[in-house]
Amino acid sequence: MFYIRHRTHYLYSGLVIDSANQIKLYPVSDANQKVHEHRLVISSNPGVHTVRDYFGNLTGFFSLVAPHSELSIDSILSVEMVPKAEPVRSLAPSDVWKQTHSDEIQLRYHDFLKAEEAQGQTEIQQAVHEIVSKVQHPLDTILDLSTYIYENFTYKKGVTSIETSVDELWKLRAGVCQDFAHLLLYMLRLLGIPARYISGYICPGSSEWRGEGATHAWAEAWLPDTGWVGIDPTNKCIAGERHVRLASGRNFSDCTPVKGTYKGATEHKLEVIVQFGQREFTDNQLANTTPTFVSGDTLAEAVPRNSYMAYMQMQQQQ
Repeated sequence: MFYIRHRTHYLYSGLVIDSANQIKLYPVSDANQKVHEHRLVISSNPGVHTVRDYFGNLTGFFSLVAPHSELSIDSILSVEMVPKAEPVRSLAPSDVWKQTHSDEIQLRYHDFLKAEEAQGQTEIQQAVHEIVSKVQHPLDTILDLSTYIYENFTYKKGVTSIETSVDELWKLRAGVCQDFAHLLLYMLRLLGIPARYISGYICPGSSEWRGEGATHAWAEAWLPDTGWVGIDPTNKCIAGERHVRLASGRNFSDCTPVKGTYKGATEHKLEVIVQFGQREFTDNQLANTTPTFVSGDTLAEAVPRNSYMAYMQMQQQQ
């Protein structure tokens, strides 16, 4: 059982009004991820209206109309992760490729197949096809691509941003989990394999993983004999019982945990806290915490940034 607390706290330089917000902080509940409890604690206790978005993610909406100088969104959950069985490769490699590239599958999963434009596409395709040239099941090819990213790209915070393109990442050869998921999605889509972006958390365990103890991102690929399989290129592994899923979509922007707009002061400070535990948090643990991320050390930044962009930057830097 994992206990997770994800707190987003905004402090504004003055009063703001008409704050309209969207949240995707609702953990997936299925056979492999059983949510025992989830509660949201939001400043001023506004009503939260929830709907399923186009990709099936439970999405909440709330507004704070009255003047306020801060906003906090606390998501606290307990989740039981059930180990997944190893994906079964039940079809011959040639049959998997044939079915994956069929008109029926390409139409059904068209949302997850369009690769963005990149000037370095030819070079990236060459690297991909050197791996694809092996005669093996496509899932093994996908895992090889994940290993390629792990071994050839340095895990380094602060060198990329939410706007970093595939071309820039390819040249930098460094980034964080969002970048590696982005690149793997691009490679898979070049091969005509449906692939989607996953946002969530990677929980601490007995062995240390890159990006653990924070928000995390990875990819899922679909094949006709395995269905959706989570692939984490940051740690060159199949996503398992330490990967807690929040949302899925074509890319990061479809899965942003918190975004919104407001009227009023442009300068603000953003603090984000992500905590993990093996038992329910005490009041003292919830009260005494160190922010995982801070945007704007003071409320007088030289270049103010809106809360949506600041939060997306935080998500990318995990």
